[in-house]
Amino acid sequence: MVMYTDLDKNKYDDVIVFTSEFHNISYADEVIEKITQSVTIKPDIFGNILLSLSEAINNAIVHGNQFDSTKSVSVYYKLSNNCLEIAVKDEGEGFDYKLVEDPTELSNVEKLSGRGVFIILNLADIVEFSYDNGQVVKMVFNL
Repeated sequence: MVMYTDLDKNKYDDVIVFTSEFHNISYADEVIEKITQSVTIKPDIFGNILLSLSEAINNAIVHGNQFDSTKSVSVYYKLSNNCLEIAVKDEGEGFDYKLVEDPTELSNVEKLSGRGVFIILNLADIVEFSYDNGQVVKMVFNL
């Protein structure tokens, strides 16, 4: 399911903020490590979360903030009712996810990029996009 909604920053348990430098994609590991301190996540779901979060952070750094180290990426998360919700926010201009080309189409298969949104849409249980002075992608995973 994909929806457009607003980001309510007050509803999250924690936030991690970092600059838009490529090496900061590793913050996905830090977020997952914090989360797994309070809940056990099945290995297949863990993989879906880690890959989706890594792709969202990568997209925020590369496409949203265009490697501008003066801009930040914020990762919000919360656990509730056997669900994990993660929101990744950048300071970019945003985009319409419906205009992203399908990487499974023959004309796109050999392209080196363009799979992040597809991966997120196929691995998360719910995906929401919003614009809050930058693009936000929210991902919900049933635990």
